[in-house]
Amino acid sequence: MSWSASQYTRFEDERTRPVRDLVAAIPGSDARHVVDIGCGPGNSTEVLMARFPGAAVSGLDNAPDMIAAARKRLPDVNFALVDLAAWADTPDPAPYDVILANAVLQWLPDHAKLFPKLVGKLATGGTLAVQMPDNLDEPAHQLMRKVAAEGPWAQRLASAVDARAPRAPAGWYYELLRPHCARVDVWLTTYHHPLAEGPAGIVEWFKGSGLRPFLDALEPAERPDYLVRYQAEIARAYPALADGSVLLPFPRLFVVATR
Repeated sequence: MSWSASQYTRFEDERTRPVRDLVAAIPGSDARHVVDIGCGPGNSTEVLMARFPGAAVSGLDNAPDMIAAARKRLPDVNFALVDLAAWADTPDPAPYDVILANAVLQWLPDHAKLFPKLVGKLATGGTLAVQMPDNLDEPAHQLMRKVAAEGPWAQRLASAVDARAPRAPAGWYYELLRPHCARVDVWLTTYHHPLAEGPAGIVEWFKGSGLRPFLDALEPAERPDYLVRYQAEIARAYPALADGSVLLPFPRLFVVATR
C-alpha cells in the first residue's frame, strides 16, 4: 500500500479545518517565497495561496499519488516529489518567508534537530507553521496497537507501532525554538468530527493516515481481518449516537515560530 489521495480526501473538509486555523495564525501578509512541505493532495497549498495571493508558492511531498493529485488540483503550482528529511538538510538558493508543515512532521524523526533546521531555512521575519496530530494516546490509536499485538501478525507489526515520532509536550517545542526565533506560539486544539458512517467512518478516516504503517506491513489477504477486528474494537470505544453517527475527538498541536 501507499499514500492514497482519494482515501485521504474522503474527509477533506475535516482535514482542512486545522490548516485553515494554522495559516490564519501566520503573522504578516506580504510573504513572497512560500513552501508547503507534506502538501498532500494540495488542499493545504490552496489555503496557503488564498492567504498569500502574491507569493510564489510551491509544494513538496514524498508520495507520488499525492503529488499527482496536487498537480491536477493546482496545475499552475510547482509541486515536487522529494524526500522531506533530505530536503531539510539541503541548502536553498533563497530563504523562505513561510514554511507550512501541516500534519507531516509527526512522520519524521529527531525533532530536536529537524525543527531548528527548518527555522534555518527562513528569512528574518519568516515563519514556520506546524500542525501535528496529538492523538497517539487516543482510543483509536491505542486500538491499532492492541489489534496489532493480539493477532497472528504481532511480530511483523511490532515496528509499525513506532512508525510515528513520539510527540513531545508543547512546552518542549517552545523551549527548543525560542532561542532561534523572535516569537514562538504553541497551542493545542481538540476537534470533534461528526462522522455519519459511525464506527466504520473512523476506520475509513484512519485508513488514510494512522493505519497505514500497520496495513503496509500486512499481506493483502490479512488486511481485511485486521480491519474487521479493529472496527469491532472501535465500535466499543466510540458508541454510536442516536442518529447512528459518532464523534471523533482529534487533538492537534500547533506551532507558529517566527524567526
